This record gives sequence, structure tokens and C-alpha cells, in this order.
Amino acid sequence: MESLQGKHFSITDKKDVNTIIYQINRTDKKEIMNGAPKFTIERLEFSEELRDDASRKTFFVDNPKEEGNQLVILSFGENRVVVNMGILIDDKVKISKKPMPVKFDTIYSEDKTVFKEFKYTPNLQRPISIIDPETTEEIEPTLFFDNETNEVKGKIELQPKKPYFAFEIREDRKFRF
Repeated sequence: MESLQGKHFSITDKKDVNTIIYQINRTDKKEIMNGAPKFTIERLEFSEELRDDASRKTFFVDNPKEEGNQLVILSFGENRVVVNMGILIDDKVKISKKPMPVKFDTIYSEDKTVFKEFKYTPNLQRPISIIDPETTEEIEPTLFFDNETNEVKGKIELQPKKPYFAFEIREDRKFRF
């Protein structure tokens, strides 16, 4: 029998809502000096239990940090996404009372599009995530090695006339955490 280490917490989604949660990881200062992004994101794994017109999801944090784990909570509904912030400290998840203001651009194309190249960190995490709002699955990039820059990069192919949700964690000088 496999023993679980780490922390877990549960949420309940209404019938037409699908919530996914990412942990925000701060990059080591040495890696930042070498051009790595200041933050990367890691999608939390979960188990799901259906209950009447709702679903109960239990999310798992493998390596809880003593100072707490910063979380981004994305709740996808019909034609909208509610973005919230939270923190897992000890055995409690504290969620902000008001969703975070989010600045975003719309990506729309009549033709098949290849999204710009982006760099990966040495452990293959990236600072940006592109999500299909219908399935809440990440769009997986095609990885390649750029011989000119000596880096692993990725490209994402977007389908025409289809919405996507993309986000990246950045530090705002007004609000630091």
C-alpha cells in the first residue's frame, strides 16, 4: 500500500462548474539570474467524487511548504472563468473573499495558429499555461531544442474559432506576496 505524504483539501463544484487549482512556485534566485521566470505553476492532482448535482474534488499538495503554498483557483463555468487566490497553511486553505482582478487579452483566429515560442525551466515547468475552457485540460506544447539559444522551448497549436484561457503569474510591484 502506498503511503501519501503532503496535504490535501476538498472543494465542491456546482453542476456546471469545473474548478482546477495550480500551485505557484517561486524560482530559485540563481535560475532567475540565468533568465528563468520568477514564478512557475504546477497543476495540483485531484480525485473526484460525484454527489447529486455536484462534484467533490480533493486536491493534493505533495510538498507543503512551512511558509504556506500559494494557490491559483480557476473555476470554469459557461463562457466565464472566475480566478481566485488562496494559500495552504498547515491544514487550512484560506481563499480570498474577492476574486483577483485579471488583465487578459483574447486570442482569436480564423486559421490554425501556432502560439509564440516560450522557454522552459530546467525541470520543464513553464510560466504560462493555456487551458481549453471546455475540458479544463492544458494544451500540451510541442517541445523542441533551440540550437541558437541552447534552450528547450515549446510551441502550442491553437485551433481556429475556439476560445482558450491563458494565464501567467507575474509579480505586481503594488502587491507582493
